[in-house]
Amino acid sequence: LFTQRSTKEYTPGLGSVKSLRAPKEPRNKVTVVLGAQWGDEGKGKVVDLLAMDADIVCRCQGGNNAGHTVVVDSVEYDFHLLPSGVLNQKALSFIGNGVVIHLPGLFDEAQKNLQKGLQGWEERLKISDRAHIVFNFHQAVDGIQEQQRQLQAGKNLGTTKKGIGPAYSSKAARNGLRVCDLVSNFSAFEEKFRVLAKHFLDMYPSLNVDIDSELQQLKVYAEKLRPLVTDGVYFMHKALNGPSKKILVEGANAALLDIDFGTYPFVTSSNCTVGGVCTGLGVPPSYVGQVYGVVKAYTTRVGVGAFPTELDNDIGSLLQSRGREFGVTTGRRRRCGWLDLILVRYAHMVNGFTAIALTKLDILDTLSEIKVGVAYFVDSEPLPNFPANMDVLTHVTVKYETLPGWCCSTEDVRCFEELPPQAQKYIRFIEDFLQVPGYGLIGQVPLKTGLAVVDQRS
Repeated sequence: LFTQRSTKEYTPGLGSVKSLRAPKEPRNKVTVVLGAQWGDEGKGKVVDLLAMDADIVCRCQGGNNAGHTVVVDSVEYDFHLLPSGVLNQKALSFIGNGVVIHLPGLFDEAQKNLQKGLQGWEERLKISDRAHIVFNFHQAVDGIQEQQRQLQAGKNLGTTKKGIGPAYSSKAARNGLRVCDLVSNFSAFEEKFRVLAKHFLDMYPSLNVDIDSELQQLKVYAEKLRPLVTDGVYFMHKALNGPSKKILVEGANAALLDIDFGTYPFVTSSNCTVGGVCTGLGVPPSYVGQVYGVVKAYTTRVGVGAFPTELDNDIGSLLQSRGREFGVTTGRRRRCGWLDLILVRYAHMVNGFTAIALTKLDILDTLSEIKVGVAYFVDSEPLPNFPANMDVLTHVTVKYETLPGWCCSTEDVRCFEELPPQAQKYIRFIEDFLQVPGYGLIGQVPLKTGLAVVDQRS
């Protein structure tokens, strides 16, 4: 036991008294942007707004299975591994150790955006030496596993087949390879790579792997990668404890796709909730500041899995077409439904959002009435919590609150007071249900409501 008096500590049995320093307040804290549903909420747009005056923009988890679209001066940029903040030429972009990196995908993405006007990204990008690498055989295995699930259970997980799950599996099995391995001793890397490839060939005899060809490709990438690589822990430590800096963390995927807290097994393979910021960047919890949860004004989901508020009707089709709901990474049509606040409240329980950014409000402009899911029932009994068991979630009945629509365009609105009264009521209803304080933006104009409304389709 320790007894503390003032700034001194006495340790019984040791006969010593030593001075204690007062706890050091973090000089800088990270601002975090996270998805609060099943992804595709518009995180890239929110990050792009906040990154305008950021010094560092970070990715902490996931891989090129995520997709963020940012439109600047009518030019559409698609990001999968690069942080959306790379468009800010005054900010550093950082890919943390929690991200799994497919090197051909990274450099191909940079090249495509370079042709659209992205300049100088190499000077602004840093990559953690502890980040794991996604290899081509990881992607091939991802496809084989999906085929096996379909044959064995009649249902696959709907992965992007980008090799994310197999790469994280290698990481957990402790036979994965990291960026530091590739840019260090290539002979040692080659030996480990051959062992890892053989491991997957033994597991999947039908796997087609050209080991020598991929090694030649990786040797070229090693030279391109080397100038970008840094000690990620030291990089973040200096950023957090050095001169005043605005540090932004861009979450990929979303809360309900989190490997621990999502709708398992129809989830991704990383922690895309706030805990992933600490483990994926090496950031102590006390350095986490504002946490913005991005919420679409309705709900969408790509692929298979339970979706209690899904609309398999004309309204669902309307939301899909007006919202242009197609996956950035896969091009798949997104399933659409009413806003599910039980789901968003659960995401808030896990993440502790300090504010909500509500996106694509204008997609609801033509509806005369709008429903919002506010409770789950199973066999006519209320469900007190968001269920862990997906068999339960598949069979819930949703209780809705019906709110009046506004039946006019909100596309050109740039301040909260200019929104139609019914739209304001819709926003305040969400805020009251979630009890999330904070401040918000529409464009760059502060709102008086505690809930953030970010520019919609345009």
